[in-house]
Amino acid sequence: GEKNVSNMGDIYLKRNDMKNKILEQLGKNIQLLRKQKGYSQEEFAEKIGIATNTLSSIERGFSFMTVQTLEKISLTLKVPPHELFFASDENEEKDMYNYILKKLNDIKNDSNRLNILYKLVKALL
Repeated sequence: GEKNVSNMGDIYLKRNDMKNKILEQLGKNIQLLRKQKGYSQEEFAEKIGIATNTLSSIERGFSFMTVQTLEKISLTLKVPPHELFFASDENEEKDMYNYILKKLNDIKNDSNRLNILYKLVKALL
């Protein structure tokens, strides 16, 4: 009798703990991929149509999102939804290239920063 109630509580706690770990990992992966693609939190939240504090909460693993938001995140980051659960810290060449292109696009009208970057690239290559 009483032992079963205790076991059910333990099962509930373990399920809840697993759910929290999944949310935490999903949030970290979304943040990692967002940063790899060169989006600020504000920029990304606007692009997917949610408030910045909601995105922050998702990235910290404190709240889940609707399937529609998950789809928007997947489309915006250009990764299949399942990759949001299994992202890695490794920057792939394509991601690095896209990040550089995004940053270049961000400064194309800022002649000061563009000139500095030009000099850096010219010195490196």
